[in-house]
Amino acid sequence: MYTITGVTGHVGAVTAQELLDRGAPVRAVVRDATKGLAWEQRGAQAVVADFGDRAALAEALHGSDGAFIMLPTIPAFGDAEHRRLADSIAGAVGDSGVAHVVMLSSIGAELAEGTGPVRWLHHLENRLRQTGVRLTALRSPHFQEKVETVLEAALGAGIYPVFGENADVPTPMIATRDIGKTAAAALLAPPPTSETVDLVGPEYTERDVAERLAAVLGKPLQVVTIPQAGWIEAMLDAGLPAPLAHELAALYDADQRGLFHPHGDRDHACTTEIDETLRHVVQTATRTPAT
Repeated sequence: MYTITGVTGHVGAVTAQELLDRGAPVRAVVRDATKGLAWEQRGAQAVVADFGDRAALAEALHGSDGAFIMLPTIPAFGDAEHRRLADSIAGAVGDSGVAHVVMLSSIGAELAEGTGPVRWLHHLENRLRQTGVRLTALRSPHFQEKVETVLEAALGAGIYPVFGENADVPTPMIATRDIGKTAAAALLAPPPTSETVDLVGPEYTERDVAERLAAVLGKPLQVVTIPQAGWIEAMLDAGLPAPLAHELAALYDADQRGLFHPHGDRDHACTTEIDETLRHVVQTATRTPAT
């Protein structure tokens, strides 16, 4: 049995489905029982547990051959709340006795500070290691699906906003479905000891992405770079809570300063090109709901 958290998100959903497709038993952890119905129809077992409920999460993990773990970013939460959430998750892992955990981490998670939300993944990685569990930490660079955050501006105003001074810096970007497939493979064939895996993939500049998105949309897009002094104001204007806006500003600053480099035990190549992801994102966003 493999217990998967985050099944309503991009990576967790692919991880769970990949395991089911390979005939492996899956336990899907959801916060709302109604969200588990679809997974039960696919053949998974659904259990209800919140990340902040250590006992319930430990019960969900109990008896698993392996588990996929991720730390959600809660928009209204600050540093202390995210660290408590990480402590609850790690505590549940230790209490459950699960032997192997695959964790969705991030490039830069070796750094304790100065990386915005990534520092919470640093905290969770270390807390999980302290439990003695065999840990496979998948450190990802930018998700290709991050284009979802600018799609409204692209569709409505015809602009592609970039939080940085330069839209022409090549940056690795990988598809979340590649991460999910990697996580499923790691669960089915766990390493002999804990390891940190750097996920590497194709590189694109933000201008590249804007041009490729424009081609998918069939309309021109204007690339608009937002100076650092205007980052937080722009995010607040877009409706982001202040705690999250400040954390993302710290993340963008760390990225702009070149703090993020692979530091894992080995690399794993993710090969999906961004054009495929852009087509999927646009199709999903513009699909007319069934009546």
